Amino acid sequence: MMRERRVDCPIAVRTHRAPRPLFLVSSSSVLSDTILKMERIEKTVFISYRRTNIPWALAIFQNLTQHGYDVFFDYNGIARGDFERAILGNITARAHFLVLLTPSALERCGEPALESRRNIVPLMLEGFDFGSPTIASQLTGTLSPLKAYNALNIPSDYFEEGMVRLRSKYLSVPLDSVLHPASLSARQAATEQKAAAASAPAVVEVELTAQQWFERGYAAKDLDEKLRFYTNAIRLKPDYAEAFNNRGFVRYGKGDLEGALQDFEEAIRLKPDYARAFYNRSLARSDKGDQEGAARDFAEAVRLGYKPKSQRWPCRSNESGPHPRYT
Repeated sequence: MMRERRVDCPIAVRTHRAPRPLFLVSSSSVLSDTILKMERIEKTVFISYRRTNIPWALAIFQNLTQHGYDVFFDYNGIARGDFERAILGNITARAHFLVLLTPSALERCGEPALESRRNIVPLMLEGFDFGSPTIASQLTGTLSPLKAYNALNIPSDYFEEGMVRLRSKYLSVPLDSVLHPASLSARQAATEQKAAAASAPAVVEVELTAQQWFERGYAAKDLDEKLRFYTNAIRLKPDYAEAFNNRGFVRYGKGDLEGALQDFEEAIRLKPDYARAFYNRSLARSDKGDQEGAARDFAEAVRLGYKPKSQRWPCRSNESGPHPRYT
């Protein structure tokens, strides 16, 4: 199972206009007055995505790789100590920066900034809309420039057509900035992640459809609708740990503690290092009166990297305490 990444949101980018390319002037009599501008089409890509959107990221990786692109994305989860160095090293070594945007993609983003002169392409998936009030409220600070880029909408029903457009129009642009050679550790991380992603089974349409139902569940306001959407996602993708966690969240909100516990337990079975599911199960167990089990789950969530406001288990018997968390 894939472990959670330390940073699981798109990286906001501040761009600067690159200096114009140098010119080569021939010394021969024939080309003495000819100026050749150095522009090149690069086929190196970095994919920024949230872990819950991995079917989309993997499908895009597979498509671009099949068409000769050198693509990096953190597939297995890079160890914490090497994460920042490996990620930043691979960004500066690649020409194109794809940001995968879904309705849930901006949740809890820490808005790290990065100096870059890359070709940044936001990919709008699962009905992502910059004009949505919910999304607009999250596009602040260093995330706000994303609205200014030429984004591409890729409907799941027209994935192949969208990828053709991405390759032919959005990635076929001359590069006029300098690519920095990746460090040895960054190259090693890229090799490991690409090998892991390349060995993954091809993403089939049903996985993208499950992702679509998941995003609908996230965006819905009515609890019954959320329950139906997450259930559809699970029906299509029975190993969808994040959908089980979120359906458990909904069941908890409806007062169905048994159903919530079942979903949190299944999420943990599918993804044993799922800190958020342990935290959620701890709250459901507390409400059921199992304080000992709740304390164990809370401690395990903290050990796996979840950062609650308090390091002490908040036993409670009413609804004024903490609440389960989405994935």
